Amino acid sequence: MAMNARERVLAAMKKESLDRPPVAIFTQSATLGMMDKYGAAWPEAHKDANLMATLGAAQAEMFGFECVRAPFCLTAETERLGGKVAVDKRDASPMIKEHPCKFDPMSGEYDDPANLMPVDEFVKGGRPAVAIEAMGILKKKYGETHAVVAGNTGPFTLTGNLVNTENLVFGMIMAPEEVEKWVSAVNPIVKGYTAALHDAGADVVQCSEPSASTDMLSPDMFDGASGKFVAESLKPSPAKDKFTVLHICGNTEPTLAMMAATGVTGCSIEEKVDPFKACEIAKDKTVLVGNVGSVRPLFQGTPAEVKEGALRSAQAGFHVISSGCGIATATPNENMQMLVDTIKAFKY
Repeated sequence: MAMNARERVLAAMKKESLDRPPVAIFTQSATLGMMDKYGAAWPEAHKDANLMATLGAAQAEMFGFECVRAPFCLTAETERLGGKVAVDKRDASPMIKEHPCKFDPMSGEYDDPANLMPVDEFVKGGRPAVAIEAMGILKKKYGETHAVVAGNTGPFTLTGNLVNTENLVFGMIMAPEEVEKWVSAVNPIVKGYTAALHDAGADVVQCSEPSASTDMLSPDMFDGASGKFVAESLKPSPAKDKFTVLHICGNTEPTLAMMAATGVTGCSIEEKVDPFKACEIAKDKTVLVGNVGSVRPLFQGTPAEVKEGALRSAQAGFHVISSGCGIATATPNENMQMLVDTIKAFKY
């Protein structure tokens, strides 16, 4: 009996045997082509649940990807917690303009994280509440046929968004006890938001933690900065078919085993890690998601290059074939379609 898209993605999350991997964008998936075709565009789709759901489903409707996914940025939580965010462009993600909290290792001046908004209040307003509502819409319309994927922001990255990431990274060396205090205070918000997205209908919560990349932190800092917190806030419930995927940008080869050790269902990684090496490191420790380059080949490459990249990830043994990072809004339609067509024709 043939599997539908949802069944295939959930089987991959459970590492069950399949004839081919699912192809599904777990990271930011919206493109200008989707916006044009379905009349749901940024910036409005960041703020309206119905538009968000329409655009989040466009990857499946337009190209045949096997999940629907929303929201589209890593700034909603920061805005809800008092940050100033510009949500005003059709072709670019919202940008943080002002960090709401003080954290200065040079002067020793720190705001008290105990003053952060309570979790139960956080999930009831702002763009996080819009995303939660959009999950319900997507679940109602697509929940029987497609995996519903939600995106949110990891604890170290969200803390950096609130206090300035550069200061937070300096704090890892100069004031580690203050970093611990702040990330410990932010992590319940990540945990509560993850649970709310799951409860609203998400099968998978894909949490992006770019500030914990090896571009920002040495590998020996990973667990103290992010890993031990992710282990708590992104704990999956496989018995309830509720899964979590940790996404980190850059070269995650030195930290991939530690990412898997957090206990998340899966790890989403970029093409900067050779897919065969990634599968060798991960073995049976985690579900691997990725790692077709979002810049090249998907944005700047040709369909032939997309096909080559997709086959390489599939042949290496990735469980879900996806972009290595968020999709660029100007990614050509033909490249998105080639990614889908290549994997749907692939057999192990």
